[in-house]
Amino acid sequence: MLNRVLVNSPEFDGQLTHVAELPARSAAQASWPEWAPAEVIAALRESGVPEPWRHQRAAAELAFAGTDVVLATGTASGKSLAYQLPVLSALHGDSRATALYLAPTKALGADQLRAAGALTHAGALREVHPATYDGDTTPEIRRWVRANARWVFTNPDMLHLSVLRSHQRWARLLRGLRYVVVDECHAYRGVFGSHVALVLRRLRRLAARYGADPTFVLCSATAADPAVAASRLIGRECAAVTEDGSPSGPRTIALWEPPLLTGVTGENGAPVRRSATGEAGRFLAGLVVEGARTLAFVRSRRGAEATALEARRLLAAVDPELVGRVAAYRAGYLPEDRRALETALSEGELLGVATTNALELGVDIAGLDAVVMSGFPGTVASFRQQAGRAGRRTQGALVLLVARDDPLDTYLVHHPEALLGKPVEATITDPRNPYVLGPHLLCAACELPLTENEIDALDARAVVAELAADGLIRRRPGRSADEPARWHVTAGSQPHDEVDVRGGIGDPVVIVDSETGRLLGTADAGRALSTLHPGAVHLHQGETFEVEELDLDEGVAFVRAEDPGWTTHARQTTAIEVVATIDQRVSGRVVAALAEVRVTGQVVGYLRTLADGTVLDLVELVMPEQILPSVAVLYTVTPALLDAAGIADVPGALHAAEHAAIGLLPLIATCDRWDIGGVSVAEHPDTGLPTVFVYDGQPGGAGFAERGYAALERWLAATRDLIIACECQAGCPSCVQSPKCGSGNHPLDKDGAARLLGAVLREITGATPVRDARDAAS
Repeated sequence: MLNRVLVNSPEFDGQLTHVAELPARSAAQASWPEWAPAEVIAALRESGVPEPWRHQRAAAELAFAGTDVVLATGTASGKSLAYQLPVLSALHGDSRATALYLAPTKALGADQLRAAGALTHAGALREVHPATYDGDTTPEIRRWVRANARWVFTNPDMLHLSVLRSHQRWARLLRGLRYVVVDECHAYRGVFGSHVALVLRRLRRLAARYGADPTFVLCSATAADPAVAASRLIGRECAAVTEDGSPSGPRTIALWEPPLLTGVTGENGAPVRRSATGEAGRFLAGLVVEGARTLAFVRSRRGAEATALEARRLLAAVDPELVGRVAAYRAGYLPEDRRALETALSEGELLGVATTNALELGVDIAGLDAVVMSGFPGTVASFRQQAGRAGRRTQGALVLLVARDDPLDTYLVHHPEALLGKPVEATITDPRNPYVLGPHLLCAACELPLTENEIDALDARAVVAELAADGLIRRRPGRSADEPARWHVTAGSQPHDEVDVRGGIGDPVVIVDSETGRLLGTADAGRALSTLHPGAVHLHQGETFEVEELDLDEGVAFVRAEDPGWTTHARQTTAIEVVATIDQRVSGRVVAALAEVRVTGQVVGYLRTLADGTVLDLVELVMPEQILPSVAVLYTVTPALLDAAGIADVPGALHAAEHAAIGLLPLIATCDRWDIGGVSVAEHPDTGLPTVFVYDGQPGGAGFAERGYAALERWLAATRDLIIACECQAGCPSCVQSPKCGSGNHPLDKDGAARLLGAVLREITGATPVRDARDAAS
């Protein structure tokens, strides 16, 4: 497949930077456990499983014995069987037993429900009544699920908003709760993971209130230290099964760097590569022509739409009958649109689909031949997940990574060992983040008053004191010496409505066609200012719209059908204030620190860019400010160090080093460059020195800056190496330019950035920790 695609490429000299052949792996099977009922074994055999693999049996044994367990094996390794076996055995043996299944995406939950339904459609397992309960479930079905379903398939959002909030109505489920399945648990990272960790603690708390102590079974792609990550997520010790006994077909992994365009320049005259979106669309079309069932993973919703549009345009010129067999799939679609696309994909009606990571997790799409990735997906774990979508029936498969014009992508396609030879990243969650913990404490107190012991177990004294000072929670002493004091929420409070488990800021914004009144979908309010501002170009299922108005108060964006011939990219200015220093290291003329910060951002305009990368102009906007309390890693340098390094353009060197560091932080932390931000100042008012900041883009921080601070030397060394190795003369998007720079990528000094980072690295080698700025000064 790779050779056929390359033959049809107009140019590929030097663009194919690396090809790796991964060998097939044979199976290691085990026998069925003695405790499994014959009816359950028969149902699993009928579904096509003659015997379990070794890792499935090991995880099922632990779960059946009541041990919380995480199964961390590769994609398509049959992790579902590891929980289906103990769950169905428990539900078959006890008519009052219940189970809960949690998925991070609706597509995954629907897929697993179909599998459970097939296992329980007949015989003694018919009384299991597996059923879904999510935002698409109608009120009538919701009532039936509460009353009858013994295996409920839902997501953390609905668990928080409905089950825990109205736990009295779910008493039957909670009282009999034997198992809680947390599928694709590596997806719960950052602020999202921190929210889910607290939701699961609240679930355990309420289950205990009804007399249940469920066993947790977690499934994950191969992860760094899965036992630690799973234990942090559920709040108690968790065993791990990591040896994969499933067979795997061979894979060809190819890394592709799009060529530079001739006669086209970007911002400030920088060279421009052919877009990864366009390349992915071209490869998708080529593979569909070859008859290969293909998924093309794209980083953004708009990118998925654009990739499908490009593939269909190319197919129209080659074989018009294939145009209808390519589509886009992403979050934000209406439920009926998603279901229709999922059915068409699973039944083979669609040959090619351009998708966001909405189809990355767990969905079993049989017979896929190839995966195209438009840009590195942000983490090695996601890369392996997406690569594993193809070849799920042990046949050979092609995985093609197309690099974006981005520092990290450029680094990886030229350093394949950093991608293919690197273990997956550790999953970062911080359930003690006060901006996450505070709202969940209010929810927990609303569900069941909090005791002093529970507050201490969460190390939440300071957070509770702040909530009490704000009048949101109050303490009531016990009515007797034997009754403990408890904390209650203020009367009339509805704290559940204020928590977005996904970590978004504000309620979703509805997107409406102003001419027809048609509801197109939704978008996160936190990103609406940069993606749905007036004049923004919005893509939806192959249609192009232009935003007329964004009303954040009403939560609606009005768009009209329009294809102006360009795309738009918001520009934002950012200011940062140091609130408190958490930790600090001093080494000669460099000070590195981890600090609490206050970030003020404002969208000030947007670029209009043609399909070939040509920038037309910058349109100015006046949009409201957004305030973000967060955590940042920063370093300061002295003017003497800059002089010694021969740096004349100080603002340009700092700015370029900041951009490149943001692009490379995902090498160190489980994050995406859009999860973080940065600021560089030639003389920052809080430090009095030239300073570079990189901060987490979530309220209270998400742990990414902390990871960067802990591995500062390795992070900055990789950043310096990338800048030096880039083939451009004065800086480009592959090294020091940023797609979200508020100042139009000006000023930038590529050579100065390399000199700056080299000087910083020489200074920080052997730095010693200093806990307080006053100690450093002394």
